[in-house]
Amino acid sequence: MDEEITAVREQHQFNIANLQKYLSDKLRDINSDTFIVKQYGKGQSNPTFLLQTSKRRYVLRKKPPGELLPGAHKVDREYRVQKALFETGFPVPEPLLFCADQSVIGTEFYVMEHVQGRIFRDIRLPGLSVAEQVALYVAAAEVLAKLHSLDLAALGLGDYGRGPGYCKRQVSTWTKQYRASSHRDVPAMDRLSDWLMNNLPTNDSEVTLVHGDFRLDNLVFHPTEARVLAVLDWELSTTGQPLADLAYFLMPFYWPSHFSILDSMGGLGGAEGVPSPTDLAAVYSRCRGIPPSLPQWNFFLALAMFKMAGIAQGIYARFLLGNASAADAHKFGQSVEPLAEAGLRITSAPPTSLAGREQLFQMTPKGRAVLHQVQQFMKQHVFPAQQVCAHQASPGSSRPCPVFPLQTRARAAGLWNLFLPAVSGLSQLDYAHIAEETGRCFFAPEVFNCQAPGWLCVIHFIGKACVLIQMRPLPSTACSTEPDVSSSDATNIRCSLRRAGDQYIIKPGCASACLRVCVSANTLFSFRHKQHSMVLVPLDTAGVELVRPLTVFGEDDAIHGGHFEINFNDVRVPVSSIVLGEGRGFEIAQARLGPGRLHHCMRAVGLAETALELMCQRAAQRSTFGKRLYQHEVIAHWIAECRIAIEQTRLLTLHAAHCLDVSGSKEARKQIAMIKVAAGRMSCRVVDCAIQVHGGAGLSADFPLAQMYAYVRTLRIADGPDEVHLSSIARMELKDQLSKLPAKL
Repeated sequence: MDEEITAVREQHQFNIANLQKYLSDKLRDINSDTFIVKQYGKGQSNPTFLLQTSKRRYVLRKKPPGELLPGAHKVDREYRVQKALFETGFPVPEPLLFCADQSVIGTEFYVMEHVQGRIFRDIRLPGLSVAEQVALYVAAAEVLAKLHSLDLAALGLGDYGRGPGYCKRQVSTWTKQYRASSHRDVPAMDRLSDWLMNNLPTNDSEVTLVHGDFRLDNLVFHPTEARVLAVLDWELSTTGQPLADLAYFLMPFYWPSHFSILDSMGGLGGAEGVPSPTDLAAVYSRCRGIPPSLPQWNFFLALAMFKMAGIAQGIYARFLLGNASAADAHKFGQSVEPLAEAGLRITSAPPTSLAGREQLFQMTPKGRAVLHQVQQFMKQHVFPAQQVCAHQASPGSSRPCPVFPLQTRARAAGLWNLFLPAVSGLSQLDYAHIAEETGRCFFAPEVFNCQAPGWLCVIHFIGKACVLIQMRPLPSTACSTEPDVSSSDATNIRCSLRRAGDQYIIKPGCASACLRVCVSANTLFSFRHKQHSMVLVPLDTAGVELVRPLTVFGEDDAIHGGHFEINFNDVRVPVSSIVLGEGRGFEIAQARLGPGRLHHCMRAVGLAETALELMCQRAAQRSTFGKRLYQHEVIAHWIAECRIAIEQTRLLTLHAAHCLDVSGSKEARKQIAMIKVAAGRMSCRVVDCAIQVHGGAGLSADFPLAQMYAYVRTLRIADGPDEVHLSSIARMELKDQLSKLPAKL
């Protein structure tokens, strides 16, 4: 950051002409007439300098001058680890060269690219919105988990550290470093050192690459996005126990809020907008695929405090020697004892893990941040547009809503394809809460490109990503029903698929779709669940006949993406159009139906909430027979029953989302089938009560209730009728119950 750049301080001066001459043979743009060297004012370890030419910027890191602690300031290790990480795509500045020739500037050094972005020196992130604060901390936790998930052998860093026993080595190392640089006796440091050595973790065998100084102010964030562009300062990196890194990152949450080494290092406990350490640990654990309960957390926190105290002591010692890297190094001497005492308080606390007490079906911090963004977007853009549409709507109008301009806004805000975990980073449980919010407006899912997630999931996960990229932001669709057969039994499908050389031929059959279709066809395999295949067919393919648009309850259904009757008359498509493989259509359908049904059901909960709001408003505004509508017991009971039904369905849906996250679609089949029945019934009942309270107006276009009913009534047919799901639930329940009986029965 420009305000942190100063002229090179006197104790760090070196021969700039020598440096320019050396670099001119090795880096482009150094031969420029302009070659300016300035020093970064922050950073407490190896001095860091900005090299600026007329065309490009570089960053130089070097050892401090003068007498140094043994084993410290190994810039060659920094260069090695950054080079290995950069080559794998991990976010670090690109290292460009290392120089061991001390005759150039007096010490070893290396040069790396300059990364333009945001560095937050005040880790409380003042001035940012709550959503952005949460998103930044979540991004930091995610990149730390990514670091700890890297394969050391693949990085070529198998010999970078000493392997198991990291915690014991850390206690020993920082004890020696503290005593070698101590300027006065601090009894708390000695007591903390003894406690740590006597309470080492029972399992210290896990070995990953660790950063050693992972803090928010060692990260460069994208100028406008909550995305880490580069992790800086790898001087303390090695291999060892990753939880030590996590504890060091979360350490500011555990020291007193009034304590501050610098203004940027104040305590985070209770800081407004900043996620809790439990939330961040949950993000980290989920990204690494490990349990959220982190045992012996007291030890790792106390070790972090001890290490920070040792670092502070070393910085102050360099200040006394006159070779400190930062201008504010004199402040660190007074921080050693408070840090040691904070560590001792942690050691005397009852043994804890970081799991804490979790709320039922709690969202991740990232999920909450995205939900907050969606809520704000809905409030600022979607709901006002919905009011305009309602005012302008007229009989026969197909799509009065400004969906496409809102899509452009949503995509620019990063609120796009939220239903895809691999794209959004959200769990199914996270997205369930978001889907409820979007369910409050008919066209909101389409605004966020989440209107028909099931089939987009198929294309995304099954490997047709190229098709997904080519698709315009319109509903993805499927041809999976036929007017002449009972489609609740998929084996009735008459549309057939036959291979002819390098093509597939689709024989006559019809269904509903729009834009680009995923056709389910019979491939005539003998095994019942291997009879179906799926192929992708562009609608401009020869033989595809758009017969007619269909209506729902006699009205245009364009607001839901539309349904068309389509004929396939000897349609030929390349063999590459097959999705996953022949005979795997049923498998694909089942894989996509779990998340798809879940999303429909949660949107139905949001829709029901809106219907209940309208019902209550109407009941409070209108009077009959001398009293307000809500004062009539029957209507009061409707309101109460609707609230109960919505809460029950929400919990059932969130439970299904949790099962889907934890166990996958196959294991969550019963929960998903139950919500498919419950959500359709509940939403139909709530909207029906709201219509009744509105009287004739509830059937008109003056209120959205009739349109709501048309939508939710289709849920009891779409993706399988209630009766099919009830039979499936019964079979699974019987199987579960009978498995509990003694074998002799």
